[in-house]
Amino acid sequence: MTGSPAPTAASGNLLADYYEMLPRAIAHCVPDPAPVTEPASFSPGFSLPELTGEVREFLAAATVAWQPLGEYAGHPVTLLDLSGNPGTNTTKTFASLLIVARAVEFINRTGEPIMIFSPTSANKGVALRDAVLRAIQAGLARPDQLRVAILVPEGSWPKLRSSPLATDRRLRALNPVFRYAGPGPEHVKQLGKDFVRSHAEELWRTLGLHVWYTLELPNYLVADTARAFFEHAIAPAGLAGRPRTHAHAVSSAFGLLGYHTGREVLEQAGLASATTRPGSLLVQHLATPDMVLHLLHGSFDRDNMPAFELDRSSGTYRQSADPHFPQVASDPGEVLDATFYSHCPATSPAMDEIIGRYGGDGVVVSRHECLERYPLLRDWFGHTQRPLPAAPGEVREWSAMMAVTGALAAIDRDLIKPDHDIVVHGSGWYTAADFTELDPAVAVTVAAPGDIMATVTA
Repeated sequence: MTGSPAPTAASGNLLADYYEMLPRAIAHCVPDPAPVTEPASFSPGFSLPELTGEVREFLAAATVAWQPLGEYAGHPVTLLDLSGNPGTNTTKTFASLLIVARAVEFINRTGEPIMIFSPTSANKGVALRDAVLRAIQAGLARPDQLRVAILVPEGSWPKLRSSPLATDRRLRALNPVFRYAGPGPEHVKQLGKDFVRSHAEELWRTLGLHVWYTLELPNYLVADTARAFFEHAIAPAGLAGRPRTHAHAVSSAFGLLGYHTGREVLEQAGLASATTRPGSLLVQHLATPDMVLHLLHGSFDRDNMPAFELDRSSGTYRQSADPHFPQVASDPGEVLDATFYSHCPATSPAMDEIIGRYGGDGVVVSRHECLERYPLLRDWFGHTQRPLPAAPGEVREWSAMMAVTGALAAIDRDLIKPDHDIVVHGSGWYTAADFTELDPAVAVTVAAPGDIMATVTA
């Protein structure tokens, strides 16, 4: 089932190479691209800076690669590698760079400073901090003009990275990291909204500081449309007469929605046909299988999950009633990766409609399944820019391995049609050796909006 994979078919810069296409994507995604100056709902608008040498330097981290991995049961498997930025090793790089680019354009046009604010399970926050630092280092904005604050649940701390935003005293003060130690990691989203609603107007009135709450779908869709542009440029779907399925480990499926939006842009421009639009495979874990449940049952109700029974001889839980769920798991509610923490995502109906129209399915994987396939994963990823470690325990981010495991499980369980090629969105993978962990002393523990406000104003 494995062989020596072909060399990388293509690589490039997902943003700089398709910069002229981004205004089309913006027009498709955003009804009104103008700035919103109301403090509680501030947005700098969607104008992008001119692609100068400094902006190209800033965007240099937006690398992408099309990497054949191997073949499984007659299905060629290709990795769309979105994790090449060493500052993040995740696909969050692309949206974060565009978010910061828009902030830079607003700052340079108005002279008014912005603090980007985002709840995050870690990767989004890491990428925003990396993008802000890159903009400052490229000379696109001063540290007092462009700032970022992130709010992270306790369980995600091991994924946070150190950088000059943490080690430089002034940058650390301007770019705080807030640590939420309360119950329910997803509560960081509500706490973040409460902070902006309660204090954004006061920060603008007293400090002249715009607070930009970036956790809105259009802020991420635009960058992710470029995945479709890249694919169409180097390996158009349907060119060889074979249909294609895109597999993606998802929490809210922003990446897949962005990809399909990019396909719509291409199709409306007459550059691609809807008849060759790939299907989509949603891959999730047992802690938050919400999008798969909604796809299958039209509901997030966990009562629709199959019943797992304890196998006392092995200490594992097993089920065979539903092929969309793992057959073996160590815990029916296990957290395979803290990245995937969204319950009842509002994006589910849109993703259901796309899969209903263009094909696809959903599958939930367990750590047990990922570990069973780890030797194959390690063989395949050995041909990528960052091979996997011999010890699975060193892995800090499982997104890409989850997606590959889900795709192979879906093939085994006839959830993917026999003639389909597989493209796995390599949305992230990294190990403890890929970064220096953020010093816990940097964080400010918060429980209420006022706690965040006290640090920002200090």
